[in-house]
Amino acid sequence: MEEFFVSRRGDPLMLSNADWHLIRKWRTAGLPLRVVLRGITDALDSHAHSWSRARKVGSLAYCAAEVDVAAERWRRALALGEEEGVSAESALRGFADALDGARELGPRSAPVARDLAVEIRARAEDGALRDLESWLVEREASLRAALEADMGRAAVDAIAEAVDRDLAPYRDRMPARVLEQVRMESLTRRVLEAHGLPRLSLFHL
Repeated sequence: MEEFFVSRRGDPLMLSNADWHLIRKWRTAGLPLRVVLRGITDALDSHAHSWSRARKVGSLAYCAAEVDVAAERWRRALALGEEEGVSAESALRGFADALDGARELGPRSAPVARDLAVEIRARAEDGALRDLESWLVEREASLRAALEADMGRAAVDAIAEAVDRDLAPYRDRMPARVLEQVRMESLTRRVLEAHGLPRLSLFHL
């Protein structure tokens, strides 16, 4: 998201604390990333053809209205069965298949992954999509804790050190709370990837 916004904006600008809260709002609402990026694209395309195009867009908040429009179009398409790409139900089934195929699971994470796959498939079959993103966030956190327990402290610390090295250039350019949020997202992604697992989030589709 940050890379996309900065590349479209045309010069380097780190996202602010308020921008990250806006992203969190979109994620909590269960909007797929592709829908958010569509709204950002529409907003910046409109700005590029406006009288104020010489002025740089300074915040993601500028794009919020167009993201809301894109989200409404997406919801209407879902209701009509016309949405392109991955539906929530098929995404859930994909998560369950990934959990079943996860590699190198230990005694703590194997039963968590197995039970979670069953739970996710049941939710997909029931069409229980209300508060789905927050539900997935909770399950992902439990899975990550089990994976880290099996991996051991040394392996987890090695991943954390790699993340910290990658984030070092941004340490003085991002608010501490934002940096910590990005760090936690990166840690989660890398722990899951180490076992062949995706992020359990519709936002990342």
